[in-house]
Amino acid sequence: MITTSGLTKVYQSRGREVTALDGVDLHVREGEVYGVIGQSGAGKSSLIRCVNLLERPTTGTVTVDGVDLTALAGRGRRAGKELREARSRIGMVFQHFNLLSSRTVQGNIELPLEILGISGRERSRKALELLDLVGLSDKAKAYPTQLSGGQKQRVGIARALAGDPKVLLSDEATSALDPETTRSILQLLRDLNQQLGLTVLLITHEMDVVKSVCDSAALMKKGRIIESGTVAELLATPGSELAGELFPVSGAATGPDHTVLDVTFHGDAATQPVISQLSRTYNIDISILGAAMDTVAGKQIGRMRIELPGRYEENVVPVGFLREQGLQVDVVDAAEPADAVGLDDELDTEIAALVKDGAK
Repeated sequence: MITTSGLTKVYQSRGREVTALDGVDLHVREGEVYGVIGQSGAGKSSLIRCVNLLERPTTGTVTVDGVDLTALAGRGRRAGKELREARSRIGMVFQHFNLLSSRTVQGNIELPLEILGISGRERSRKALELLDLVGLSDKAKAYPTQLSGGQKQRVGIARALAGDPKVLLSDEATSALDPETTRSILQLLRDLNQQLGLTVLLITHEMDVVKSVCDSAALMKKGRIIESGTVAELLATPGSELAGELFPVSGAATGPDHTVLDVTFHGDAATQPVISQLSRTYNIDISILGAAMDTVAGKQIGRMRIELPGRYEENVVPVGFLREQGLQVDVVDAAEPADAVGLDDELDTEIAALVKDGAK
């Protein structure tokens, strides 16, 4: 639904060039909630403003719903009309609401419909329908100053939906809200995603936003996407920085002859007593150094840092047991040999046989 290829954005500032985007390749599938996360200055806002061409990219392409928006930009009156039509199918929710204080709630929602030339009766019908959708049917005649922050953002979302978009862009839409209101807004975005089939692209610096509603995510640093994928794929990727930040665990080995492992639980394995089974099966004492568990997209996912007695070479079979249960296992100690982290297929087969023998 959204694809950027080789996207760059360079700004001129006081006689020097500042690169905000540096070759960004992004692919958001139709119907998913996709989160782009990064610290301030990572290029997130520049990215989302280039997606709807509020900012024109320096180089690269932006394709939304099969239309190359960058090919339409600046190519005469006809192409300009096509670009406006394409952008009308992209809704935008801003961090600071951007509501007109002189207009009522209903009037704010009707504004984009006025620009599109929709008749007064149809504008009113559509605005009231959208207010009902976001849970503010009783606020049509109120003014923005009479609303809470969460209510203002709901109006902003309703306004973004006025043109019946296929894509909804959210630029830090919850960063100015308290935690409880943030949860309600995120739930609303997820509900709209499911009810309307919307593709949602979220820009955020909050890991909890990704955990709450996102199907897929990308980590941005210095104008580049460092890693991306579905949340499940990221959690299953050894050494994933984003997975580590989503579910941070800490803890160091208590002695030189101990093995510290990060174990990632997802799918059916997240609800199974795997660690206690491991301890009973191989009669070993396991120390839990840290753990982080949460629900992501309706599924329980988590990571645990555990310590096993003995060096890695003495724990090959227990590690194989954990992998046999469908868990992602990463060795924390960087001093361990490379094959301790990524076992080849032949060794995996041998370990699997040992695990089965040990479990009998």
